[in-house]
Amino acid sequence: MAQAPASPKLKRAALLAAAALVGPRIAGGGEAQAPSEKAALRLRAEARGHEWAMAGTVVFLIPLVGQHHVGDWQAVQERLQVTLASLTAQDNPNWHAVICCQDQPALPDDPRITYLPFDDPTPGNDKWRKLAALYNHLPKLGIRAGYAMSFDADDLLRQGSVAEMLDRQAPGYLVEAGYVLDAATSTVALADAPSLTQPLRKPFWKLCGSCAALRFDLSLPGTVDFLREMTQHEHRMFPYLARLAGQRLKPLSRPCVLYILNHGENFGARRGRVGFKTRFVARFRIEDPQELQAISRDFPSPQA
Repeated sequence: MAQAPASPKLKRAALLAAAALVGPRIAGGGEAQAPSEKAALRLRAEARGHEWAMAGTVVFLIPLVGQHHVGDWQAVQERLQVTLASLTAQDNPNWHAVICCQDQPALPDDPRITYLPFDDPTPGNDKWRKLAALYNHLPKLGIRAGYAMSFDADDLLRQGSVAEMLDRQAPGYLVEAGYVLDAATSTVALADAPSLTQPLRKPFWKLCGSCAALRFDLSLPGTVDFLREMTQHEHRMFPYLARLAGQRLKPLSRPCVLYILNHGENFGARRGRVGFKTRFVARFRIEDPQELQAISRDFPSPQA
């Protein structure tokens, strides 16, 4: 299963307008929509008049690269341990993480962290098939309502992020601002929306897939289908598809994810797509000692 292509921008604008003007059922009646767009419009229709259950848990769905695809499996497991440490450090304990892989990695002894075996032998990149398996597994966790967030196995979550999501109870969250660390140089940059002083800066959600948490309520039949189909796309499609589903994403209040480049086994590096991000870090590097100290305090060390 290859990554689903992005819809053209003009088509996105037209479908959003149609959903608002004539309603999701009529807007979704055409044949040109992608499966993700059809699923979004179906969920939007189902959710009309629906009283969403309160989200009590944030579920992190983590596709882990298989041992046969990497040169250093031990290093991959160690980076996963640091990612999970950023979850166990959260001051709100109401989260769950599921790791999907062909090979069971070493995991902390924590009932909130579970392993989902993956045995699909189809050759090639399997990240999106693992994401599909993770979202199909969501109803089996016994969690009726919460937030689901696909999360890469080498990214880190800032302390307090779970608490913010559950306290605010928004339809969903977007990581507008986040940090990018170049492990080769130990340089950190802020990714955020462009500004007058930084017109070429990019928001975090355009750089990293660990960027969106969407509300789910399993009493809505289309919830899982939508989340699964949405995450078959590149992450730049997430805000559009969430909006099409009637779940406009709200920015989190501060940079809450740390994305690590050039550690040796990046997924992007295997696709030849890290170079421009390395240049981004060099251009937008953080120099302020107080901000660097706050990052060090709120995220576990990648070398832990």
